[in-house]
Amino acid sequence: MIKSLNGYFVIFINIFVQNKFMQLVKVGLCAFGMSGKVFHAPFLKEHPGFFISAIVERTKQESKEQYSDATIYRSVGEMLEQADIDLVVVNTPVQTHFEYTKMALEAGKNVVVEKPFTVNVTEAEELVRLAEEKGLFVSVYQNRRFDRDYLQVQKIISEGQLGNIKEAEIRFDRFRTTASGKAHKENPEAVGSGSLHDLGSHLVDQAVQYFGFPEKLFADVFSMKGNEFANDYFEIILFYQNDLRVRLKSSVFTKEAHYAYAVHGDKGSFLQERSDDQENELVAGAIPTYGEDWTQPLKEADGILNYINENSETKRMFTSSEPGNYMNYYQQIYEFIVFGYALPSPAEEVIKNMKIIDAAWESSQKGQIITL
Repeated sequence: MIKSLNGYFVIFINIFVQNKFMQLVKVGLCAFGMSGKVFHAPFLKEHPGFFISAIVERTKQESKEQYSDATIYRSVGEMLEQADIDLVVVNTPVQTHFEYTKMALEAGKNVVVEKPFTVNVTEAEELVRLAEEKGLFVSVYQNRRFDRDYLQVQKIISEGQLGNIKEAEIRFDRFRTTASGKAHKENPEAVGSGSLHDLGSHLVDQAVQYFGFPEKLFADVFSMKGNEFANDYFEIILFYQNDLRVRLKSSVFTKEAHYAYAVHGDKGSFLQERSDDQENELVAGAIPTYGEDWTQPLKEADGILNYINENSETKRMFTSSEPGNYMNYYQQIYEFIVFGYALPSPAEEVIKNMKIIDAAWESSQKGQIITL
């Protein structure tokens, strides 16, 4: 039985009925580190609508073993000048996102840029203006929108069983008490380093997707490991006009996991574990399959739903989320390029996230509530 993702099967049946050959989108990767190896290259290789034409590796040739058809370039500038590509993936450290995305747009290329979009909202707004002037698109790779746990919470909220949402908490915790050696993430002098930009870009994005843009916020951001490290802890309280409060929190001193999502309404509550394992499976060597679910099935329930039904009866049940799939992101990119469908996480939308991140930093520095 053929399973479809986002209408894959129907879409491509329509292509063949119309006697059209699948358009091939040629892609250049700006780096071949962990992000390129795990989150981008495997999906682009397995998707029949993309071809990895170019990869930037400054000194090595690690990509040759798996991506032998791609030409290796030694700099982003060299790739943009010489490679025959339609789409550029900016998957380099956040401190370079503005520079490389701007270079790609000025070279006439569409761009997928890793999260966080940029180090501040000023840079983000300039890139959006440039893309509009050039008639090109910039999409921010918010891959956690395709996690099974995020999608399950979205489903529960949309079904309305919790009633009017009054409070929610979204967490992304880790237990990493020593240095990772990644200066672009841990050096406190590097603008855009630290958990607020790294993990915060996911939590902020999810809060905005679930509940919209808040009215104001208060934040506490600092480094639990000490001042020689960039921030590794944050707590952000988002205030909404309808008296909703949303708390976003992350810590690297969390040995025992909390529920990643807790949503409370006037008819019930929902608790959801962070259960998506795509990243770990990809790191372990899993190959994503196009057109069907490829992740390992859950071994047990990953959520608890407790609510009052229409008969005023309390129902408490364990829930299991459906598989997530990062392939859906690139499928949506392809559908936008070829069919003009909706662009996933367009840059002009993600500017809202950057405004919240900037305001969270300001709030923590001043110890004040910031109006958005």
